[in-house]
Amino acid sequence: MIKEFKALRYLLSEAVRRQAYDGLLFSGGLDTAVIAALNPKVMAVTVSLENNAEDIYYSNLLAKEFGFKHVHYAVDIEEALEAVPEVIRILRSFDPAIPNDLTAYFGLKKAKELGILRIATGDASDELFGGYSFMQDIEDLDGYILKISRTMTYSSNEIGGFLGLEIVQPFTDTAVVDFALGLTREMKIREVNGKIWGKWIVRKAFEDILPKEVAWQSKRPLEFGSGMTRLREVITRIISDDEFKEKQQAYPVKFLNKEHLYYYEIFRKVVGAIPAPNTGEKLCPGCGTGLGLDAFHCKICGYCQMKT
Repeated sequence: MIKEFKALRYLLSEAVRRQAYDGLLFSGGLDTAVIAALNPKVMAVTVSLENNAEDIYYSNLLAKEFGFKHVHYAVDIEEALEAVPEVIRILRSFDPAIPNDLTAYFGLKKAKELGILRIATGDASDELFGGYSFMQDIEDLDGYILKISRTMTYSSNEIGGFLGLEIVQPFTDTAVVDFALGLTREMKIREVNGKIWGKWIVRKAFEDILPKEVAWQSKRPLEFGSGMTRLREVITRIISDDEFKEKQQAYPVKFLNKEHLYYYEIFRKVVGAIPAPNTGEKLCPGCGTGLGLDAFHCKICGYCQMKT
């Protein structure tokens, strides 16, 4: 196993070295901590909703540990809500994952204000190394990861392109992807002392250079770590129960909740109608747009059908 740990560390080090960048979109989670450790000579940008977020603790800890420049951008609730239409316009989506995308949007926007031109993210590590909890229940995990590795896309690319920033993603380096695809399930997801850990090999490969509480922190979705998930409660209060029931019947979309409806109505205003399917596509069960025949996630409405 030591050979695999060294190989991953070398491949990621080379990916970081080749892909020169001057900024890092930084949550303080495992993936961006690894990138920060491999190149601490850049400016890291951390976003939180107001000043109460778990990411602040980890990002400050690592900034002190490695001595890199660190900017913390605290967004207030009003500012976050005002940015929702812009993010929906950029992504052309009313996926309920908007709070995640808002965190990326504010981080990239702040990076541009700071003069950063090329900024790195930790995208793809979860997909390639089994970081999501739902992956623990997928029987053919190797096949699933192979499939998604061919079509991985991230909102940071679209938002960065809109803002005129170049996005660098070391975990999507071809050599890193090929290495991940060659690993067994046990190298990605493993039970240790009664707890199941995703991205086990990433933790082991870097546990000697990262603080232990960073290397072995639990998976923290971007919206939770940044505190942006609190917007969900605010948005839910905007729409009454009666209004939600009425509009569930009026619109041709299967809404997950009031928040989903809120995003959809903004989508209608800033984007327009849901695109009709193209020839050869299947219908999305959630909104009626077109999906590729092998697709299980709709980028428009966020519908997801997991196959285990």
